[in-house]
Amino acid sequence: MSYPRVALIGLGLIASSMFWAMRRAGMQGHVAGYARSAETRETARRIGLCDSICDSLEEVVKDADLVVLATPVGVMGRVAETIAPHLKPGATVTDVGSVKKAVIEAVGPHLPESVHFVPAHPMAGTEHSGPEAGFAQLFDNRWCLIVPESADEAAVARLEAFWRALGANTERMDVEHHDLVCAVVSHIPHLIAYTMVGVADDLRRVSDQEVIKFSAAGFRDFTRIAASDPTMWRDVFLTNKEATLEILGRFTEELFALQRAIRTGDGETLFDYFTHTREIRRGILQAGQDTDAPDFGRIKTET
Repeated sequence: MSYPRVALIGLGLIASSMFWAMRRAGMQGHVAGYARSAETRETARRIGLCDSICDSLEEVVKDADLVVLATPVGVMGRVAETIAPHLKPGATVTDVGSVKKAVIEAVGPHLPESVHFVPAHPMAGTEHSGPEAGFAQLFDNRWCLIVPESADEAAVARLEAFWRALGANTERMDVEHHDLVCAVVSHIPHLIAYTMVGVADDLRRVSDQEVIKFSAAGFRDFTRIAASDPTMWRDVFLTNKEATLEILGRFTEELFALQRAIRTGDGETLFDYFTHTREIRRGILQAGQDTDAPDFGRIKTET
């Protein structure tokens, strides 16, 4: 195993999927887990998640070669401050947050120089959360973005190999570019989904029965995205303000242009725009990042 002892802090979808993917890959080292909630820890013990479940941060990181911060990004700084005195010299600390600048600023200053900090972001997920939501295939053919900053090259390469063993592709990216890219491909789409579902809820002319009855259309996919963990997404928007507001401004400009085309009956502009976006969808399919199956190929999980 690339890391003889791994500590998972936060036992939600990503961390639980990491554990099952590690087991699928044949990694035999010890995996310890910790969650703030006693209920979550008990659930993890019941389903056999991790080799040991610890009741404190100090205990879970003891002798760990890899420490994974899988908490909401808003609390990663406090977690880092708590675990810092207990980290093994030479250990690697990484995270799975979808924001990087804020995480680096919050976590980095607390870590001792004897520890390698290699921020990362697996671009994978579902609308489900909690320790029972994880599954080994979550990262297959998805991208894990590595933001090495000034980290030791050997530590970075080791973490890349670890993620590839879990089924992911890896790519290195600088911090500002990462946060901008993720605002485009993840953060703003979630914000739009939350907004659209909120708008539908406000339209009292459309009854709840109609929303549910006809949700096999595009609205269904908005509700899937909008069902994501509210704590996680609150923290994402509060910690990635700059990039989110920049892309939201660009989105608003595009929306105004489409609004103008609809108002003036400019069918040619609408057709050209939709043709272009259709090609982007085809590119995603060709890249193997989704499927054209009716259910988008998503694995069914229990709610």
